Amino acid sequence: MDSSWLSRISSAIFLYNNGKITMILYYPKMGEILICNYNGFKEPEMVKIRPVVVISPKHRSGSRLCTVVPLSTTTPIPQKDYHYLLKLERKLPKPFDSSTCWVKADMINTVSLDRLDLIRCGKIQGKRNYFRAKVTKDQLQEIQQSIKNALGIK
Repeated sequence: MDSSWLSRISSAIFLYNNGKITMILYYPKMGEILICNYNGFKEPEMVKIRPVVVISPKHRSGSRLCTVVPLSTTTPIPQKDYHYLLKLERKLPKPFDSSTCWVKADMINTVSLDRLDLIRCGKIQGKRNYFRAKVTKDQLQEIQQSIKNALGIK
């Protein structure tokens, strides 16, 4: 992979967030779509900022960990049974700019809430505007099946 391309994407997302790396201040709901900062991971792990779907329920113990599955706007080659084409009701904002994403269920991760943030859509009348979306119950079941396929669980 061309590292200059990755650097440009990371820079674009950093600028997209007004140069600030922030985090959510609540425990997200299962099925919620957020942004995850994978910076600090090592290739071939996920190493960039990308949208994710929360797949874990809220922990009762007050844990600041959350399990997520990343999304990609690039069609996987070859497509496997652990990939799932997710069709969103609304298009993701730039720089992702798509209403369809591929769930990369083979890249499931448990991450700190410090890595997660809402997806920003700019400002309206000086106030931050966020992209808020959740997958449907049926989509969440398809994502869970894709995860089982990735883990070899029948």
